[in-house]
Amino acid sequence: MSSLLSWREVRPAPGAVVAPDERLPWPQTAAMGVQHVIAMFGATVLAPILMGFDPNVAILMSGIGTLIFFFVVGGRVPSYLGSSFAFIGVVIAATGYAGSAPNANLGVALGGIVACGVLYTLIGLVVMATGTKWIETLMPPVVTGAVVAVIGLNLAGIPIKNMAPTPFDAWMQGITFVCVALVAVFTRGMTQRLLILVGLIVASIVYAVLTNGLGLGKPIDFSGVARAAWFGAPTFAAPVFDAKAMLLIAPVAIILVAENLGHIKAVSAMTGRNLDPVMGRAFVGDGIATIVSGASGGTGVTTYAENIGVMAATRIYSTAIFVVAALIAILLGFSPKFGALIQAIPLAVMGGVSIVVFGLIAVAGAKIWVDNQVDFSDNRNLVVAAITLVLGTGDYTLKFGDFALGGIGTATFGAIALWALLRRGGGAKA
Repeated sequence: MSSLLSWREVRPAPGAVVAPDERLPWPQTAAMGVQHVIAMFGATVLAPILMGFDPNVAILMSGIGTLIFFFVVGGRVPSYLGSSFAFIGVVIAATGYAGSAPNANLGVALGGIVACGVLYTLIGLVVMATGTKWIETLMPPVVTGAVVAVIGLNLAGIPIKNMAPTPFDAWMQGITFVCVALVAVFTRGMTQRLLILVGLIVASIVYAVLTNGLGLGKPIDFSGVARAAWFGAPTFAAPVFDAKAMLLIAPVAIILVAENLGHIKAVSAMTGRNLDPVMGRAFVGDGIATIVSGASGGTGVTTYAENIGVMAATRIYSTAIFVVAALIAILLGFSPKFGALIQAIPLAVMGGVSIVVFGLIAVAGAKIWVDNQVDFSDNRNLVVAAITLVLGTGDYTLKFGDFALGGIGTATFGAIALWALLRRGGGAKA
């Protein structure tokens, strides 16, 4: 334990790299931890809101999950674990959630999330025993890119159909994604990196002016924030193990494997350290964190690209900052006032932000293809990507008795199966 929490203090020159086993002086480390909390905040809070979960529990479990991950990988992989968007589609399908108020079937979703965490952990144990080569063979970039893109495309209908009940709300969604776009393009530095959070705040201010000030729509109600205590336990929930929901949600583990594999490869490239030997332990850490989160009322978790982006910008890869960030998240999880403030965000504003986030997920899948130079003149790649995208976007559903496998599931397994079937072909050019 003492060696795990012992970092060598450094005072680097501007732009110099800080390695995972090093740290800045503690005041600077604490400041970096706050920055990482801010970086993960928008997406980690948005995901539970879209599924009807308690965002305080999600924030709390993101902190606890990050600590679990840190200890399982022996402090060797700098990563933050936040709410995974891969669960949104299957959770909504399993629970029939309509997009507002707490999810009445939360327990059923939690049982599926726990099952997913168990499957994910088992995959990690297999990787620890056999290595990562088989995963890379099973899920090459054409497959992982298509699966990631499908998550965003499959979710696109949620904000457009369910989060704009009035014409005013639809216009506010447009104002919101324009605000985010303006922040993304016309700001610099940390403000630009926090484009989702800053755009959400600006859009909420515009919404308040138009509604609370001019009476054009449903005003923001801050009474819940005023009544909420500063400190208190969040609303924990217990899982309900329903076979249909478990079969629907558990396969998300395959998506998490693909996502985590890409993230750790990126961290490995940035730090100049071969992290393949701890890949299996990273999967196990993420899997255990997902089990603990689901068992408590939280979302499934995954390593976060947002925080990897912050590391790339700062060149500071110290795992100490993630311990600090995790502790801060745990404190926020025990603040009902913080949760009430999140709940006060207008549905239309969250819808506009969701449009941006889901679009960014879709584009992230395309970026995997570009970064890995996937050759779409090869008919194998072309067919796998084309079919996968339409299966997911069109929500192609297969039924097995009473069980239905929705768009993200059919796209994920379809992509893997198609590649396995076609990869030994001659690679005919289109």
